[in-house]
Amino acid sequence: MSFEEQLLMDLKVEFAARDERRRRTVRRISVGAAVAGLAAAAAIAVPLMAGTESPAYAVSKKAGGTVGVEIREFKDADQLERDLRAAGVRADITYLESGKQCEKNRGKSGVLAPDGLVTMREGGLDIKPRLIDEDKTLVLEFSGKQDDEKEPPVTGKVFWKLATLLIPGDVGPCVVIDDPQWDDDGSDTSGQPPAGS
Repeated sequence: MSFEEQLLMDLKVEFAARDERRRRTVRRISVGAAVAGLAAAAAIAVPLMAGTESPAYAVSKKAGGTVGVEIREFKDADQLERDLRAAGVRADITYLESGKQCEKNRGKSGVLAPDGLVTMREGGLDIKPRLIDEDKTLVLEFSGKQDDEKEPPVTGKVFWKLATLLIPGDVGPCVVIDDPQWDDDGSDTSGQPPAGS
């Protein structure tokens, strides 16, 4: 074989190898682009299917052992109980409609929660777990209505109120009854929380 023939064969082998590398690169780029496209579609589709609304509540630990609860909606009471338990608060949460309350006989000798145990504030409440005896459950009964408007509510208008009890042992189910003290027209807000609190 002459030099020229050898050179020609080497060039053919080199071009064939380049062609094969180019095919692999094109395949890699195609597969990479397809994977990137699927990832982008998932990044858009998952929030649309799952929704972007904020959770109904948030639980946070604060300085001094206080547990904060932000209430956005009256739902997911069972999960709120579990999250409070994880934060060191054994609680029974009940959400009621406006003008309703639970009958008082939900357990053995339930007593009003001591001052300072639960402090209401705008948008939620703070709980001091150290004030709850180990054998007692903090009962939180929220009654009110959702504020569907995005604008701030009328000053003094009551949208929800909270009853707090400490019950030793097991807490019985809530038997819903009318609340004779409920004032839904906003004319008497004494002893009731301000709107949104």
